[in-house]
Amino acid sequence: MAVNNALELAGYGPVIPVIVLQRVQDAVPMAQALVAGGVRVLEVTLRTPVALECMELIAREVPEAIVGAGTVRSVADARAARDAGCQFAVTPGYVSEISLECREIGLPLLPGVATASEVMAANADGLSFLKFFPATAAGGIPMLKALGGPFTDVVFCPTGGLTPQNAPEFLALPNVKVCGGSWLTPADAVAAGDWGRITQLAREAQALRG
Repeated sequence: MAVNNALELAGYGPVIPVIVLQRVQDAVPMAQALVAGGVRVLEVTLRTPVALECMELIAREVPEAIVGAGTVRSVADARAARDAGCQFAVTPGYVSEISLECREIGLPLLPGVATASEVMAANADGLSFLKFFPATAAGGIPMLKALGGPFTDVVFCPTGGLTPQNAPEFLALPNVKVCGGSWLTPADAVAAGDWGRITQLAREAQALRG
């Protein structure tokens, strides 16, 4: 199913997994394990040489998944993600050129911000659903509360340093719609092919916002 804007992603559950894949053969079973646990929105980061191939496989073989590209750092990254079948893109910071390109190619964007100036830059380009990254290092809950003052029309997806323990506190904030977390796909579980563990972590994540 097509995603028309990034905010729609928040409607599928409280946590978007931030995924790093080292092996192509892990992509489909990992995605299937997450979907089995109720998690359908998957952010696969462009941090490994096999990332784009993994995205393409998930998009083709796991139709229930809504796969997106994380760690998009250039216009070329955005185009490659679109060509791989991704339905959204996520950036670690804010660059206007990437925002404009994503709009041009019809790829919904969740851009990263860490400061009020970056929020204003994203707003100037028409974006009001933003990734707050790196969330805990950039001020965490106090910073999100502070940003809520001047930016009443902006909502966030905090990512970076979130855990099953602190995620509910972030999700309780009125300007947080969803959060990103790497704990759903632990490297040791992926390496061992422990898909049952990943399904269980996905179920627990789906239950975080009761």
